[in-house]
Amino acid sequence: MQAAENHATYIEPDTAKERIIVVGGGPVGVRTGQLLAKSGHYVTLLSDEAHKPYNRVRLTPLLGGDVQFGEIELDDVSDVDGSLAVLTGMRVMRIDRDKKEVVTGDGSSWPYDKLVLATGSSAFVPGIQGRDLPGVFTFRTADDASALLARSFSARNVVIIGGGLLGLEAARGLQKRQCNVTVIEHEGRLMPRQLDVEAGELLKKRIQKIGVAVKTGVPVSEIEGETRVSAVSLGDGTRIECDTVVICTGVRANVGLAQNSGLAFNRGIRVNDQMQTTDENIYAVGECAQHDGRMYGLVGPGYAQAEVAAKTIDGEAAEFHGHIGATKLKVIGADVFSAGDVEQLETRPNVKSHVWRDGDSYRRIFIERGKLVGAIAIGAWDQVSRIQDAVQSGAVVYPWMNFRFYKEGSFWSALEPEASDLPDSATICNCTGVSCGQIRAAISNGAGSEDEIGVQTGAGTVCGTCRPVLAELIDAGAPPKPVSFSKPLIAISAVAVLMALIPILIGAVPLPASYDADSLRTWLWRDNIVKQWSGFILLGVMLAAMLIGLRKRIRFFDRFGGYDGWRLVHLAIGLLAVAGFFAHTGFRLGSNLNFLLGITFILTLILGAAAGLATGGDHALRAKRIGTARKPARRLPTWGHILAIWPLPVLILLHVLVVYAY
Repeated sequence: MQAAENHATYIEPDTAKERIIVVGGGPVGVRTGQLLAKSGHYVTLLSDEAHKPYNRVRLTPLLGGDVQFGEIELDDVSDVDGSLAVLTGMRVMRIDRDKKEVVTGDGSSWPYDKLVLATGSSAFVPGIQGRDLPGVFTFRTADDASALLARSFSARNVVIIGGGLLGLEAARGLQKRQCNVTVIEHEGRLMPRQLDVEAGELLKKRIQKIGVAVKTGVPVSEIEGETRVSAVSLGDGTRIECDTVVICTGVRANVGLAQNSGLAFNRGIRVNDQMQTTDENIYAVGECAQHDGRMYGLVGPGYAQAEVAAKTIDGEAAEFHGHIGATKLKVIGADVFSAGDVEQLETRPNVKSHVWRDGDSYRRIFIERGKLVGAIAIGAWDQVSRIQDAVQSGAVVYPWMNFRFYKEGSFWSALEPEASDLPDSATICNCTGVSCGQIRAAISNGAGSEDEIGVQTGAGTVCGTCRPVLAELIDAGAPPKPVSFSKPLIAISAVAVLMALIPILIGAVPLPASYDADSLRTWLWRDNIVKQWSGFILLGVMLAAMLIGLRKRIRFFDRFGGYDGWRLVHLAIGLLAVAGFFAHTGFRLGSNLNFLLGITFILTLILGAAAGLATGGDHALRAKRIGTARKPARRLPTWGHILAIWPLPVLILLHVLVVYAY
């Protein structure tokens, strides 16, 4: 791989703006610089790597030959509104906190008002005898991947020390290079931080099926060889001949710069909820930061920390309150998912777990005081994004959800929600932890493509599996279109609602105090023949409305127009029914059976008109996040309208019988 040319230069800031220095060119450092530049600060990012910033998650397909290095480089992150410069090959040697400047390896001094440390972590190499022999590699950076890539052309037998995420990723890449690979994990199972014993064993069997040897529960005692690697000796006396060893035994935070500067540190650089170190002008984010005693090795929490640091520097109130880790990946042909602190959950009191098995698929959930706090899965599970969101939010697990999990291995019905139906809290990008709400905000701010969403939020910039959902959200973010005849629907429904509310809000029309043959009130409500005719006409109108309401079930109506037109006719007949009800009763509800019939009839009319209003105004309601394409706002009044209709035939029949019997 060629070192990137360093064309960017230090930005001389406007004196009215703070000078921000970000140390570290990893994804979290880049994200921090972009956020600060976007909010109007002048930012200089110093990266000690010679390469342009790249996507570390895609080092495995690079090693496997699926992509070239240029394909994993991040899009040009410099010059965001002319306020962000990215300088590569610039190692920061020390921080002068009194002068508020950093000094790089070439002797240059870089003054700052605020400093952000995103120094990341380095591969941890345990003190195994023979670790310095030629043929021993680590797998952490682009340089590591480049060295392994060159080695893969001559390597035949490879031993991977470490069965965690990095080790399995290295095994995957090297196996695709036709190497014979053996994975050694000193713990009793693979991925011990993310999986339980049974899940680890299932993963082991899946990996072994495709030709990768796995040994667990045994440590490496020595890497043998005189001038180069020849074998690996294990604690149980086993000897595995090999020509290449890759050490993937975890990482350690790069805290040397902070340590030499007098900043508080432990396993990482200690920070508060605002990501500030013990120097209020210096921040730390990502894998080098230790918050509330915890370290995070995933990019998602790092992005969340970057956002908090950027907002704090920008003068906004922001706090980081921790992050529940989640891993979703395909490991050598096996789908693996883990959310929550599995190691602690297995021993924590008051935590119950339930298991579902089906062949070589395995799922386990952890519930604490009725809330979902963790989950594991081996094998495909189409609900992992929703499960992750439920774990993050501590969602309540209801009895029927437990029953479905026992029976089907799922919490929800098989029907997946449309993108427009997803709540703002739903996690869309598992790698970065970006929520649906953040993506919708980016779309509202003008992001019209997956790449533009990635620039604003980081979603889709790591493994890329969420990009189809981003495309759906972009489509769903377009202004909803009104239904056909929306304005007439709203107008007729509004009139119907107002008329149906008259007997409740204003009251009935009083009967005449004395008989007057010329009075309309006498003719309508005192003449028995007219009363019968108005009653039967009203009954006919109601039957017509009910018949048209079954439009979807009666294909005969297809000859006379589409559903949208008949829906308008249905509402118009409903309005006619209000007029018929007035002509028959004068809005006098009577008592007993008549009162029950009148109230049911009015309720039916009001709910039907409300459904019409919600239908006609659906596009405006959805634009305000009220209802979705799959769950429109009209659902509730529509179902209420349908339920209110059913008692009417019985009540009308009783009413007719009573009238003619008495």
